[in-house]
Amino acid sequence: MRLPRLVREAMSPSCWNPVSYYNHHVFFCCNQRDAGAQCCNNHGAQEMREYAKKKVKALGLSGPGHVRINQAGCLDRCELGPVLVVYPEEIWYTYVDREDIDEIIREHLQNGRVVERLRI
Repeated sequence: MRLPRLVREAMSPSCWNPVSYYNHHVFFCCNQRDAGAQCCNNHGAQEMREYAKKKVKALGLSGPGHVRINQAGCLDRCELGPVLVVYPEEIWYTYVDREDIDEIIREHLQNGRVVERLRI
């Protein structure tokens, strides 16, 4: 069976955009588990995500071609939490406070340098 023209065109490699929509996509695990089980949200993950989102926006780093801060469900690394992951580099971080978030934004997102002391 022959596929319709629009489907064939959509599947054509010439239609694929090799450039990511965002330069960096940051996912904060904000999972909340029941009954006091270890999870990132027990360590203020939601508040840190909100802080990072506002900071990135204030620095003029947000939006297409730049940085996107997202909330994720469980990233399944709760024992190392709180955690976030930066794509496309696939770099995983843990953090304790706003200073750690500031360092990740400054070093990784602005200057392209992995923050080894926070890397997991």
